[in-house]
Amino acid sequence: MKGIIGAISGDVIGSVFENRPIKTKEFDLFSYYSQFTDDTVMTLAIAKWLCEDKTSKDALIRNLKYFGNMYPNAGYGRNFYYWLKQESPEPYGSWANGSAMRVSPCAWVADSLEEAQELAKTSSIVTHNHPDGVIGALATSDAIYLARTGAGKDEIREHVESEYGYNLSLSLDEIRPSYKFEISCKKSVPESIICFLEADDFEDTIRNAVSLGGDADTQAAIAGSIASAYWDVPDDIYDETVECLDHFLLGVLMDFEERFI
Repeated sequence: MKGIIGAISGDVIGSVFENRPIKTKEFDLFSYYSQFTDDTVMTLAIAKWLCEDKTSKDALIRNLKYFGNMYPNAGYGRNFYYWLKQESPEPYGSWANGSAMRVSPCAWVADSLEEAQELAKTSSIVTHNHPDGVIGALATSDAIYLARTGAGKDEIREHVESEYGYNLSLSLDEIRPSYKFEISCKKSVPESIICFLEADDFEDTIRNAVSLGGDADTQAAIAGSIASAYWDVPDDIYDETVECLDHFLLGVLMDFEERFI
């Protein structure tokens, strides 16, 4: 199975290690403590928006607020949590990686790279309207769209570097030793993309992302969202992931998959 399940699987697998960083690829993918977090909730909020009316920014904001307030303890950043409580919320200049973690549905709905970019930008600027936040969403969405439409890793690397100025030349072995928890797009999205570029398959991508010892669930969600456009998500990982979703979120996922995947 391909699709946004990659972001959700990465989130669920990485959730155990968000506050317990590790620097190894040897770990159990799932445990009793595996759970969905804000990465999954917001990814599915974007999916719901796109199923309803992808041309409406009001529908986007309504869904982000609805999902966020339905799951108030999913692990949002302080500014986003405050945004959820506003009657008429305004963007707050965020440069954090929340824009990239939730963007994957945009790349699956789009019929062209240009449309994917337009949707990704819209999905970001209602909260993350700092240029770095927008670039994080665009780079992730572009990588997903290109992977989904048959581009190779070299093409994806060259496109992201030339379009968005990310340095994707470092290896994970160079990054890992000194890498720490980082929520900025500028210092977490390129590393997440490298986790995909160095991987052999979907599972290897997720293991790469967690092994950095950073923002494990979000980086695994970002890396996984690209990997699941390039490779199939193994059935056992898919099944374990959806077991962690409640009835409502699973229904949104199934609806999106039926329409677009």
